Amino acid sequence: MNSNFSLPNQKSKAILERYASSMSTSNAVSFPMVISHGEGCWLTDVDGNKYLDMMAGIAVNTTGYAHPAVVKAVQEQAAKVQHLCFAVFASEPQVALAERLKKHVGQDYRVFFGNSGTEGIEAAMKLARYHTKRPYFIAFTGSFHGRSMGALSLTASVSKYRKGFGNLVPGVFHAPYPQPYKYPRTAEMVLEHLEFLFKHTTPPEEVAGIFVEPIQGEGGYIVPPAGFMQDLRSICDKHGILLVADEVQTGVGRTGQFLASEFDNVQPDIVVLAKGLASGYPISAVMFKEHISTWGAGAHGTTFGGNPVSSAAALATLDILENGAMENARVQGEYLLGRMRALQARVPQLGDVRGRGLMIGLEFVKDPVSKLEHPELRDRVQQLGLEHGLILLGAGSHAIRLAPPLVLTTEDAKYAADTLEKIILEAASH
Repeated sequence: MNSNFSLPNQKSKAILERYASSMSTSNAVSFPMVISHGEGCWLTDVDGNKYLDMMAGIAVNTTGYAHPAVVKAVQEQAAKVQHLCFAVFASEPQVALAERLKKHVGQDYRVFFGNSGTEGIEAAMKLARYHTKRPYFIAFTGSFHGRSMGALSLTASVSKYRKGFGNLVPGVFHAPYPQPYKYPRTAEMVLEHLEFLFKHTTPPEEVAGIFVEPIQGEGGYIVPPAGFMQDLRSICDKHGILLVADEVQTGVGRTGQFLASEFDNVQPDIVVLAKGLASGYPISAVMFKEHISTWGAGAHGTTFGGNPVSSAAALATLDILENGAMENARVQGEYLLGRMRALQARVPQLGDVRGRGLMIGLEFVKDPVSKLEHPELRDRVQQLGLEHGLILLGAGSHAIRLAPPLVLTTEDAKYAADTLEKIILEAASH
């Protein structure tokens, strides 16, 4: 475990210089080191520095790094066949994965596999319009659903994602997402705003779907009030609108439940999974109720979606989740939440500590009365974390997300909590 080393070091610096001269300027490199390899929840850079990873590739590396069961599954499948376009051939690993997912989400769902969360959202948008024959969508401010043109039309977390791209997919309207920390009546306000949209701009009988993150990710790891998803379910049922749950970041056990929608006991019409589904291998799964599957052969497709190697990795990931990793997310999450809430009582600028399982948000403010955003403090905490061997990632304008691999050990969780306490106290004192 390293402490107070300077970055970047020689080998990382050389590679980053090559990166700067070759890669697209649209890429944003947040960290001044280059990773060589990882094991468990720990990463090692090319200069030999070790880091505890508390962001897991933005909630992707569910089983950490080099998990033996995932490595074995990938190697065995790659030695058989690495690709079969499922528009041409069926693949047994893919079929087996669909069956396993149905056991977790519901037997009355069908599955379409893609390569990423963005692809999954695009497929969900197409299916919602195809099935309902309606033109409009509703999403929420602060949301992140992807960066392709359709998904970007739903995304409303940072305006720079949209800047310069002109007209996006038409017919997308946004409502505010609940923010219980800032606005106590937040859920009621959101529902009132939806009714305002229905009355003035967006006839509900022409809305195909409402897209929602059960816990908002990019927007700040914001947990809505209990019952919010049920309220959306009721609105959708009333108007014949499809409820689409973007569980790209919240799903596959990260919250201690397979889906975050389960906390409100809600079954969405469409669920989009990706990120952590295959422990770092590219795959997404769009799951939709049987009666919604009204599109015919060729209406949608993909070349690489659900390829056998990624499907094998996903099956191994589900084995690990079912054998304790999902419960571990709940247990370690409760520990980290408890430690951070105890620290909150000592640091007024740590305005809010929220989350479920290993999806935890720390919000930094100028003071607890005004609740004004404090991005400078957040950035200082992130930098100090890196200097102490802790990889942290921001969320929203002034929060930090804790989203480590779900195999985080008790020892690792204690190290993370001890280090966070140290660096937040140091950052807040300046």
